[in-house]
This record gives sequence, structure tokens and C-alpha cells, in this order.
Amino acid sequence: MAIKNLNDKIVVVTGAASGIGRATALAFAREGARIVAADLDGDALAAVCQEIEALGASCLTYAVNVADEAAVRTFAEQVGARWGAPHVLINNAGIGYLGLFLQSDLAHWRRILDVNVMGVVHGCYFFLPMMMAEGGPRHVLNVSSSAGNFPSPSMGAYAASKGAVSIWTEGLKMELADSNITVTTVCPGVINTAIVRNWAGVAPSVSDETLAKLRAYYESEGCPPDVVARAMVRAVRRDGDIVLSGPKVALAYHVRRISVKLIRAIMINFSRRSGYL
Repeated sequence: MAIKNLNDKIVVVTGAASGIGRATALAFAREGARIVAADLDGDALAAVCQEIEALGASCLTYAVNVADEAAVRTFAEQVGARWGAPHVLINNAGIGYLGLFLQSDLAHWRRILDVNVMGVVHGCYFFLPMMMAEGGPRHVLNVSSSAGNFPSPSMGAYAASKGAVSIWTEGLKMELADSNITVTTVCPGVINTAIVRNWAGVAPSVSDETLAKLRAYYESEGCPPDVVARAMVRAVRRDGDIVLSGPKVALAYHVRRISVKLIRAIMINFSRRSGYL
């Protein structure tokens, strides 16, 4: 069920302190929504809240580690007690890692799966019951990635986590097909955000030169996070099923459906030219 009028609707955004999360919080605020912004970075959240309030929208902020089950449970309970069940839940918080599989430690796998996968699971698990009980059109957007459709070398753990988000979200859509909840999978592509400047981890084998090339590519070829944010607003208004947002994301998505070998060759060639394969 589409939510055509977002004025005064409650929108929860995780990972809201920067990048896609910040842009999304601001995009929904411009539509008159009340924003619940969550992130680990409390100082950055405060700045985002000021931006939201400058638009004339209301804002609550919570410093939350989405990988922490108890913390997300408490977060959901506090939001419910303060404002009630959200109309829109955006599970956006995520981290990245760069490094070839056999040249990386195993600890980064746990970190990425805890945040990127369990963060989405926790958000849905603790907010969905109140959203269903409240009734009326409600919407969940789980932020995956184009990497969840097909990976890049040196980003195996990240791609695995985002692939898990995409596949699990498809199952959730089926489970909620007869409910008041619409679920959307969001697959951003090359987006110029801080994720390529502030990786959660980088393998020692990745050179500074390679990192500089990758950052330069994202800055020159990537689109701003506002593009993804506006696409999410449209998805809520139009009952969107999947958001393919960013340069060549839709093309890559459909090329993969036609030929896995072709998209694999493209990714290998790009990675070699970039210097991280």
C-alpha cells in the first residue's frame, strides 16, 4: 500500500549521520515527515538533526549500534513510546571492507555480517510488530547494494552481506504479502559517500595508491547520495519493489540476468584496471 502523503509520517532511518542515510533523512524531512535518525556517531547525528529542523521538520536522534540486539530492542521501544509505530523504516546502516579474501583476516567477516545483515534483521524484528499492529499503510526499505547482485573482487565479505540482505528481503516480502507492510529492496551502485574514504577495514595488502584510485573513481563516476534518497521517497509513494539507483546499476542488473560470464569479465577487467585485483 503506497504512502502518497508523507506529511507528519514517522520515518526511522539507521546510519543517518552521513552518506545515503543523511540524504534520506533530509529527503523525507523535505516531504514533511517526522524523522527518527539513528547512528553510532552522536555528534554527526546532532548536526543532521539541526539540518532537519531547519527544514521545519521534527527530529529525534538515537545513538544506536544496530549490531547489538538489545540496543535495537530498546531503541524500538523508546521510539514507540515517544512517537508511536513508524510509517516508514529504512534499514540503511552499513560498513565496508576492501581486501582480497586470502590476504585478509577473518575478523572482518563477523563485523560486516553483524552490522550489514543482523542490523537489518534487528531493525525489522523489533519494529515490524508495532507497525503491523498499528495498521494502515507501512513501508520497510532494506538497503542492500548492487554488490549484492554481483560482487567486485576484494569486496567479498561486503558483497556476501548485501547479497544476504537482498535474498532475505525477498523472503520477507512473501511472508508479509497479505499484511499492511510493503517491503522494498534498495540496491545503490557507485555512490560518492564517505564509505570509500572511511572503510571499516582495509587489508594490509591494499596500497595507498589503490585506495586513491578507488576514491577518485567514486568521486568522478559516482552519483551523490541524494539520488538514492529521492528514489526511496518515490518507492514509498509508488509501492516500489526494488530500487536500482546509481550509474549503470540497472544495466549491470539486467546484464547479469542475460550472462553471468559477461558481467564477471566486466568486473574482473574493471578491478584489474583499478589495481585491487
